[in-house]
Amino acid sequence: MLSTRGRFWVANNGKFSFCTSCSCTFSFITKLSPCIAAMIVVLVLMVMVHQLLKFRRFYEQNGGPVLNGVKNIRIYTRKQIKQMTNNYRRVVGEGHFGKVYLGTLKDKKQVAIKKSIKVDTHMKKEFTDEVIIQSTMRHKNIVMLIGCCLELDVPMLVYEFVARGNLYDVLFKCRDKILVGTRLRIAVGSAEGLTYMHSAGESTVRHGDVKSANILLDEKFTPKVSDFGTSKLLVRGKTEMTEHVIGDMSYIDPVYMEQGIVTQKSDVYGFGVVLIELITRRPATYDAERSYVANFVEACLAKRARNFIDNDVTSEADIDLLEMVSRVAVDCLKPNPEERQDMKQVEHRLLEIVAQSEDHSQERDYKGDFSPAPDDVALFK
Repeated sequence: MLSTRGRFWVANNGKFSFCTSCSCTFSFITKLSPCIAAMIVVLVLMVMVHQLLKFRRFYEQNGGPVLNGVKNIRIYTRKQIKQMTNNYRRVVGEGHFGKVYLGTLKDKKQVAIKKSIKVDTHMKKEFTDEVIIQSTMRHKNIVMLIGCCLELDVPMLVYEFVARGNLYDVLFKCRDKILVGTRLRIAVGSAEGLTYMHSAGESTVRHGDVKSANILLDEKFTPKVSDFGTSKLLVRGKTEMTEHVIGDMSYIDPVYMEQGIVTQKSDVYGFGVVLIELITRRPATYDAERSYVANFVEACLAKRARNFIDNDVTSEADIDLLEMVSRVAVDCLKPNPEERQDMKQVEHRLLEIVAQSEDHSQERDYKGDFSPAPDDVALFK
C-alpha cells in the first residue's frame, strides 16, 4: 500500500488501484500506531536515563560519595528540595551566590535553602571540607546546617530558618528602638558562637567573613553566626597565607587584606567593627583611610566615645555600658593582630559588662521595692 497526500494505492494481483475509503486510512494508522507509541516510549526512557545520569554526575561532582557518610547531615534529592520550597515559591533573602528560599520539612519545621558555590574537580575537596566543618558546628549561637542537595549543577544547602533576618537589616533598615540590654545580648551571643568555632576540636576554625549581615536573629533576638562560605580549618596556633582576599571590605582585617595572612584574630577584627555598629547604629563603610574605624578608635582613646553612641540611647547608665563596650571594640581593632585579644577573652569581657548591667537593673528594682507606699506617705507628713 502506497500513500500520496492522504490517498492510498492498494496492490491487487500485482496491480495498483486507487483507494479513498476510510477503512484503508484507518487500517494504515492502526498499523502505524504501535510504532509511534514505541518511539515515544523509547524517547521518554532516553530522556529519563539522561536526566538520571546527569543527576548522578552532579551528585558525584559535588562530593556525594564523601558527604553521604557524614554525621548530622541529610542528603536531599532534587525532587525533595522542590517539594520543600513549593517549587521555589518564596524568596526570603539573597546570599553570595543567589537567592535564599523558605522551605518546610515534613514535621512542619521551616528551613532556609540557598545555593552554595559551583563545584568543579579542583573545588570538590574544598566544598566537602566546608560542609563537614559546618556539620560539626552544633551551638545555640551558630546557624545549624541540616542537609544539602547535590543533584544540581550548583549544590543547595539546607539550614535552620532564623525568623528576624540578619543584624544589619535590623540595625539599619528599620528604626525600631533597640534596647541596650538587647544589644549586649547580641554582642555576647555572637562572641560565644565565634569562640565555639575557634575552640571546638583539635583543628580549629576561623569564619573569615564576620559582619553584621552574617549574624542572624531569631524572634527573641538570639544571635546566630551564619554564612560559612569562606570558613577554613586552621591547625591550632598557625596562620594561613592566601592570594585571594574574600569578604566585605568594611570588615576585613587590614593585615589580611594587605599581606594575605589569615588567623582567628582576623575574625576578632571583624567582630570589633560589628561592635561599633551595635554601639553607634551607623553602618560600617570602607575607604582608603579606613575612616569609619579610625575615627571611632580616635574618639575612644580621647575619652569621647559617647559622641558616637546612638542618639536613641539617653540613659546615663546605658551610655556608661556602651562606653565599656567601646573599649572592648578598640582592643579588637588593634592594627597588630598579636595585640588583639582572642574571642574567648572578648566574650569574657562582654559577659562582665552584662553582669554590671544586670546589677544596675537590680539596684533600680531594689530601690523601687523600698519606696514608700501611698498609705505610708501620710506618716511622713
